[in-house]
Amino acid sequence: MFTISIDKECGCFKKSDFQNNKSHESKDDALLEAQYMVNYMNNEFCQKHDFTLREEGNKFSISMNNQEKPAHTGCCGGGHCS
Repeated sequence: MFTISIDKECGCFKKSDFQNNKSHESKDDALLEAQYMVNYMNNEFCQKHDFTLREEGNKFSISMNNQEKPAHTGCCGGGHCS
């Protein structure tokens, strides 16, 4: 049995149709679903977090990290600051 687990469930995850600690008989099926989940969560959730996948034996773990905000350079982007 192979399990997909989410370390921390954010609000977007709780509102989604995804399930935490979901099990699959096949490693390939679990890996494909975990990769789909990470891709979906990184592209469709609110963008406050970054999700990463790692394999730990029979467990695929998805971790949530805060998105780092880009440093403000003081430039407005108008092309006249350089």
